[in-house]
Amino acid sequence: MLKVIVCGAAGKMGRRICSIVLEDERLKLAGAVEAKGSEFVGKDIGFVCSSEPVNLEIVDDLEAVIDNGDVVIDFTTPEATVEHVRVAADKDKPIVIGTTGLSNEQVKEIEKFSAIVPVVLAPNMSLGVNILFKLVGEIAKVLGESYDIEIVEMHHRYKVDAPSGTALKLAEYVAQGLGVSLDEVGVFGRKGRIGERKPKEIGVMSLRGGDVVGEHTVIFAGLGERIELTHRASSRDTFARGAIKAARWVVDKVPGLYSMLDVLGLK
Repeated sequence: MLKVIVCGAAGKMGRRICSIVLEDERLKLAGAVEAKGSEFVGKDIGFVCSSEPVNLEIVDDLEAVIDNGDVVIDFTTPEATVEHVRVAADKDKPIVIGTTGLSNEQVKEIEKFSAIVPVVLAPNMSLGVNILFKLVGEIAKVLGESYDIEIVEMHHRYKVDAPSGTALKLAEYVAQGLGVSLDEVGVFGRKGRIGERKPKEIGVMSLRGGDVVGEHTVIFAGLGERIELTHRASSRDTFARGAIKAARWVVDKVPGLYSMLDVLGLK
């Protein structure tokens, strides 16, 4: 039985992950962690997930429960994630990270700890999105600069970072396909007299509203035709089950930084 600890247990994603773990006889929820000062600290995670009590209280310190688990799943904030990776590395526990909005410096910090324990770092853990990651780079490589490439993403009104981590990763795969640096050609929103579109531009536009779980469209616009690839998520369970799949996969891996493409065998 795989013993799972969930950080961000009372969040939208954390609740779904905890619920699925509690329903699976092959899994055990060994710890539930929330931020210090959270109203959910001290409450039974079963109640928080709108189910029966499970005699497991939410705590505000990963170190207090990490010895109870085999693997950590983290959907928190960038600052909390870096601290959780440090704790996981200290205790030799693999960790799956779904947190978005990480800075380059924070990713480098995670990479440092991945030399000690295996880490799965993925902005999106659905099968469909990871197939999309695979496809857009190949299409960009074939079409080259003759097609303009734009990425449009939409999420619920409560999302705090923009563009989404998934949109950024899609843009990175497109840039790799074109053989360019996203830092040099990425355009994040447009306003005013900006002039003609540059040949190698990769546009990334963010929309926010309602309760949209997540939508991403990559547009390849040529002269006389347009190719659009779209992924729409209708339930967070898609991502939660992907995170659990990653947790099962990573427990017996050697230290290193992995992605969902590794987990799904798409590399």
